[in-house]
Amino acid sequence: MTATLVAKGLAGGYAARTLFDSLDLTVASGDVVGVVGVNGAGKSTLLRLLAGVDEPLAGSVSLSPRDAFVGWLPQEHERVEGETIGSYVARRTGCASATADMDAAAEALGDPTGGDAAADRYSVALERWLASGAADLDDRVPVVLADLGLTLGGGGTDGGGSDGGSGGVGGAALTADSLMTSLSGGQAARVGLAALLLSRFDIVLLDEPTNDLDLDGLQRLEDFVRGLRGGAVLVSHDREFLARSVTSVLELDLAQSSNRLFGGGYDSYLEEREIARQHKRDAYEDFASTKADLVSRARTQREWSSQGVRNAMKKSPDNDKIRRRAATESSEKQAQKVRQMESRIARLDEVEEPRKEWQLEFTIGQAPRSSAVVSTLSDATFTQGDFTLGPVSLQVDGGDRIGITGPNGAGKSTLLRALLGRQAPTTGTAALGSSVAVGEVDQARSVFTGQESLASRFEDLVPDLTTAEVRTLLAKFGLRADHVARAAGELSPGERTRAGLALLQARGVNVLVLDEPTNHLDLAAIEQLEQALESYDGTLLLVTHDRRMLETVRLHRQWVVEAGRVTER
Repeated sequence: MTATLVAKGLAGGYAARTLFDSLDLTVASGDVVGVVGVNGAGKSTLLRLLAGVDEPLAGSVSLSPRDAFVGWLPQEHERVEGETIGSYVARRTGCASATADMDAAAEALGDPTGGDAAADRYSVALERWLASGAADLDDRVPVVLADLGLTLGGGGTDGGGSDGGSGGVGGAALTADSLMTSLSGGQAARVGLAALLLSRFDIVLLDEPTNDLDLDGLQRLEDFVRGLRGGAVLVSHDREFLARSVTSVLELDLAQSSNRLFGGGYDSYLEEREIARQHKRDAYEDFASTKADLVSRARTQREWSSQGVRNAMKKSPDNDKIRRRAATESSEKQAQKVRQMESRIARLDEVEEPRKEWQLEFTIGQAPRSSAVVSTLSDATFTQGDFTLGPVSLQVDGGDRIGITGPNGAGKSTLLRALLGRQAPTTGTAALGSSVAVGEVDQARSVFTGQESLASRFEDLVPDLTTAEVRTLLAKFGLRADHVARAAGELSPGERTRAGLALLQARGVNVLVLDEPTNHLDLAAIEQLEQALESYDGTLLLVTHDRRMLETVRLHRQWVVEAGRVTER
């Protein structure tokens, strides 16, 4: 159905902190609103309010019609222990809740005392069940999963690592009964995409839907969003996805405590935002300059007044009457001028200085150069379960900057392990150069997990730094007192990513390995990371599906990994 979602005077936050307020938003059929802002600005909070999951601090959210089908897909895939692929898809599409409601309504209908109310309830539940697509979901699931390369067949999968075979690419067949917890990150991302493609929501709320998707998955997601019959609100840090998908941009400006809706696409938003910010800077600078000039002139008038009295006294040192008259006249004239200046200052329209947003500013610590050859693979194969990478012959030289792309499950993570000497070849040879100091941000952000506090974990990794130095460094990356004392595994993915980047600054590295580094970073932090990579002159291995990062970062070579083979473009 055609649906409209309206938010009026919406305020959201937690505890005693308000993240945004006075937010008005209307989402109608055909609207695709991209929500942007720094991490912590309230983007996910806004989606939860629009979905009705949480209550706003103020304001209201309404739907027209009231029974419109709203789908909220949170950032994390929420792989619940014991949940199968089929159950996960049913939950994410809303089919599971629609089926439960219909079953409850059918049971009530069988109660002789239910009357017309039970019949009406069943009619509504049935209509919603049909609208959700639950009737033929079981038939549609295998088709969509197979189309995404997740082949359904007999037997389960052990998932393995991040390469562990994505169905049609690498090996073990999946079934609707396969456990979500057994899937690799790439496989889980594809199942999450499948749930989205199978959904039949009237309004879709998407939180970071591009995370862990390969280029093919991104294209499918873009096609889905552009083909929506209803409206959508999405949070994303993928700049190219935003540029290709959204019709307007809602900016949550945490520094200015404001929000603003920009019409037009993402690139139009960037231009309009910069113009608006420049106007604010110009207005403040004009105000500050005018005020400073008037204050200076008032100060000068006061000095002239004092100087005039002193001069009069020097010219008539023995005549008290003349001295008093000169002093009085001079003082009154200068005081009048001072009052005029102060009156002009008071009449100025106050312009508040634009507050600067927190920005992730960092450099990558560099160790002495490694050997001329960092790593070599010679006719090497690497087998993991049913998946084999190779045979492959490659050489990474000191100072090489290599971009690595390819579908999920194609072997990118296996290739990284092979190049870094972390996985022995099944056949052929592999060698790692000397004086190699590796710095890494892996896809799972696995360095910062477990129950040990972030501060303690960081101190273990960089023992040369004092506790105070560790806290100061983490604060520079937006990880303050309430973060450093928490268990590392309880931090958000974005916070763990920033901790990983802080570690790169604290350590000296000459081989930098980044596996999907833009996942969970906000737009400003991504741009800062790109700047840091520009000034880094060591060896770089960059695995990313961020199309704008691939265009922005200076690369010497590009490898494409597909179906266990590596080719160079």
